[in-house]
This record gives sequence, C-alpha cells and structure tokens, in this order.
Amino acid sequence: MTTFARPNVSGQAMTLPRHYFTSEAVFAQEMQRIFTQQWLFVGRAEQVATPGEYMLVEIGTENLIVVRDQQHQIRAFYNVCRHRGTRMCTEPAGRFANSIQCPYHAWTYGLDGSLLAARHMQDVESFDKADWPLLAAHVAEWRGFLFLNLASAPEPFEQAFAPLLNKFGDWNIENLRVARAIEYDVQANWKLVVENYSECYHCPLIHPALTRLSDPQSGRNDLLEGPFLGGFMTLEEGEASMTTSGHTSRPPVGTVRGDDLQRVYYYSIMPNMLLSLHPDYVMAHRLMPLAPGRVKIICEWLFDPATMQRPDFDPSDAVEFWDMTNRQDWHVCELSQLGIQSQAYVPGLYAHAEGLLYAFDQYYLEMLEG
Repeated sequence: MTTFARPNVSGQAMTLPRHYFTSEAVFAQEMQRIFTQQWLFVGRAEQVATPGEYMLVEIGTENLIVVRDQQHQIRAFYNVCRHRGTRMCTEPAGRFANSIQCPYHAWTYGLDGSLLAARHMQDVESFDKADWPLLAAHVAEWRGFLFLNLASAPEPFEQAFAPLLNKFGDWNIENLRVARAIEYDVQANWKLVVENYSECYHCPLIHPALTRLSDPQSGRNDLLEGPFLGGFMTLEEGEASMTTSGHTSRPPVGTVRGDDLQRVYYYSIMPNMLLSLHPDYVMAHRLMPLAPGRVKIICEWLFDPATMQRPDFDPSDAVEFWDMTNRQDWHVCELSQLGIQSQAYVPGLYAHAEGLLYAFDQYYLEMLEG
C-alpha cells in the first residue's frame, strides 16, 4: 500500500550556495557527472514510430541520433562519422531510407549502426568494416518515454528506475499520444525549475488560477528521497481537471478511477523530467540545461488517441492553463536567478513546505560530489 505524507525539514535546512547556480565550473561538472552518467528523458517513442524515423538529441556538447531500426528496435548513436568525425545528420527529425550516410566522404551505416560501405577503403591494409560501426549510447523505454545514458557502463535502467517501474499503470501512458508541445527558453538554472515544481508554497502568490482549482495545502507525497520525488494534490470539490474552466468533456485516461479522479500527481524524476498525471491527460516537462543560467524546457501534453480522434477534441483548455502557469513559474525562476547572482545572496532557510527541495538538494550533491 502506498503511504503518503508531508515531508518536513529541520530548522537548519538551507538552500544551496550561489556557485551551484552561477558557476561555469559547476555546470561543467554537472554535465560530466550527472547529465552523462544518469538516465536522461529525451522524448517519446512515438517520435520514432516506424523503421527509419529518427530524431536528434543534444546533451551538452554531444549530439545523438535516435532511430528505429529495421527490426523495430530503438537505437541511439553519436552523430559522428567513424572516418574523420564529421557530424552526419543536421535535420532535427526525419526519416532515413535504409541507411545513414556521411555527407563528407559517403561512409554509409545501417540503421543498426554497422558500417555498410566505405569508399576506396578496400585498399587499406587490415581495414575491416566490422571494426568501424557507429558508436552507440544506451537507450531505454519506459511507459513510452525514451531515456538515454552516455555512460560506458550505466546502472541498468530497470534497477535505476525500480521505484517507478510499476507506478502509474492506470494512466496507460505508453499508449497516450502527444497532442501539443511548447518549447521555452528560460534564463534560470535548471535546478531552480525543478525546485519550483516541487513545492506549492509559492502558489497562492504566483498561481491564483491554480490555487482556485487545487488547494496548495492539499499536497501529500509518497516519494520523499533519492532521484524520484513527489506525490499528489487534490482538486477542489466541483472541479474535474486542471483546465481554464476547471472542467473537461474528456473521459479519464486509461483506467483512472476512484480517488485519482480528484487528484493530480506531480513527480520530479532526476535529473531532467517533471511528470504530471491528471485524470484526463498527462503532462511532461523535459529540461535540457544550456548554461548555468539558461535551460531549454519542452512541455508536452499527452491524451488518449481515441479521445483525440473525436471531432470535438480540443486540448487547448489544458494547454492554455499550463502555458499560463508555466510562464508564471519561469518568470519567478528568472527572478530567483537574478537575485542569486547578487553578492548579497546567502543561503536561506527552507520552510516545512519545501521538504522535497531539500531532499532534491541532498541527492543532487551526492551525484555531483559523491
């Protein structure tokens, strides 16, 4: 049985020092020790639904090709030709016919990464095509979400994600489809975005529309430490969904029923996923840090494909509500970034309502410095 609670912090729980949000050296360390060593959320399997379909993924300075091969397996390869290192693909998404060809000297690779052809290399002594496949990264799929890991020998996905593997089954997320996506360029450190998402202490001041639909004091959490943090908040009586009206004509997704019809679940999934589960849709934020004070955020809204086929389907009530809420959050995160950059900033005390933030900080420091 899942146990929900309110996380509390001691009176000595402090926010992180300034350099964790502003330092280029810390940012480089994050890229090396977290974003290339942890499982990163990079998209949805539906983006590479058929053989040959691909998308490019940028992780720091790395660029990878995520493609579905002829055996319907999803693979990830560094976008680097094995001949002289040329970046082979520049379009952010598309479809390969049956191979990936470098535009420089036409070295050609199969969708499984094997080298198929290398012009005039047959005369090079000891050259064997089998020795020169594309370099691969580790890829995993969970509930239709795709994750990459650039470590040479990462913790197996099933082990790393064990606390989440059997959660959220009622939402049938793997069969939902993205109806709308919005990309944001936010001038704030990525950790400020995660921390803002993880508390509603700010909601009465920043989100009056959200507060009308869901009491900020209603939150209860079941994941209180480690890489996965979160729980639920309840909808007010008479409200049915987090939309501009508080109502919805859409049926619940999957087999959502009972108490979950009046709950919205919010989870941060270290290091770059924010997952929100609603009665009638699912929302996912993907964070891609670009600099100490800049992060790209892609927000996607997922719905039941049968509902999407209805002639009256219109996701704008959910999209507009959260686009407004997102922008309110991004603005205050940017204000936080500006303040933290000041020499006047010193770490402050966390409130009891910010227990998940302190838990995030502790896990972050463990990953960064451990």
